[in-house]
Amino acid sequence: MRSEGDAVIRVEGLVKTFGRARALDGLDLLVRRGEVHGFLGPNGAGKSTTIRILLGLMRADSGTATVWGADPWRDAVRLHSRIAYVPGEVTLWPRLTGGQCIDLVGRSLGGLDPARRAELVERFRLDPTRRTRDYSKGNRQKVALVAALASGAELLVLDEPTSGLDPLMERVFQDCVREAVAGGATVLLSSHIMGEVEALADRVSIIRDGRTVSSGTLADLRRHTTTAVHAVTDTDPRALERVGGIDDLRIDDAGAGRFDVRCHVPAPRLAEVTGLLHAAGIHTLTATPPSLDELFLSAYSGAGDRR
Repeated sequence: MRSEGDAVIRVEGLVKTFGRARALDGLDLLVRRGEVHGFLGPNGAGKSTTIRILLGLMRADSGTATVWGADPWRDAVRLHSRIAYVPGEVTLWPRLTGGQCIDLVGRSLGGLDPARRAELVERFRLDPTRRTRDYSKGNRQKVALVAALASGAELLVLDEPTSGLDPLMERVFQDCVREAVAGGATVLLSSHIMGEVEALADRVSIIRDGRTVSSGTLADLRRHTTTAVHAVTDTDPRALERVGGIDDLRIDDAGAGRFDVRCHVPAPRLAEVTGLLHAAGIHTLTATPPSLDELFLSAYSGAGDRR
C-alpha cells in the first residue's frame, strides 16, 4: 500500500475566488506516485481551476498545492519539464501538419522517444502529414495524446483527454495509460466518461462546489452504499426480513416452486444475506455493486459527504 509520503500532488484547503464567485472552497486532493487518480465533478465544480493551479497557470488565494513538494507557481518551469498536460479542447497551429505539431509540443517536453512516437501515431490511426486545420476534434486530441504519451513524462495531467474520440480509440487510450503507469508515470485523470475512470483509476476524488466530498478507492466508496442483489431460490427466504439495513426487499413467485428475490444490501450485511440465500437453496444469484456513475450521483445527493 502506498503511503502519503509517496505524494506527487498534495492539495490542502485550497481556496480560489473570482470576484464574488468561490471556485475552490477548501479543496483537498492527494495523488500518490504510480497511481491513476480519477478527478470527478460536474462543470463548475472546480476541477479546471485546480488543474490550472497545479500547472502554475493560476495562483491560489489560500491553502497549499504542491507537486513533488514544490510550489507550482514559483517552480513552474522546473516542474513543467516533468509534466505532460492534455486538455479537453486542443488548439493547434493550423498551418502545421499533425506531425510537426507533435514534434513542436514534444520539444517543449524535453523531446520524444521516436520509436514510441511512431508506435502511438499508428495505434491512434493518425495521419501526421495532414495540416491540422483539416483535422477533426478527435484528431486534434490524438496529436496532444501522442505528444504527451511519447514524452515519458513522470506526471500526466489529463483533462477530458478522450473528448472527440470514438470507442475504439478510447480503448487504445486506456491501454496506453496503463502502459505509462507500468513504466512509472502518475496520472491525474479528469473525465466525464465514468466507465473510462472506473476502468483506469486506482483511487477517485469527487468534488462538489469547490470541495472534496468523497475520496478513496472504489471499494472504499462502495462501503457507504448498497449492492443490488437478485436471486432465485428453491425455498422461501423469509429470514431476510430480519436482516437490518436491507432496502427494497421483494420476494415473488418465480414459478416451478422457486422464489425470485430482489433487494439492496449494505456492504456489512452482504455476507449474512448471501448465507441466508444459500440456506434457501440458490438457483441463481447476481450481486451488482454500485457503478462509479451511481457513486457519483450518491455524492451529489448528499449521501457521499465523507472524506
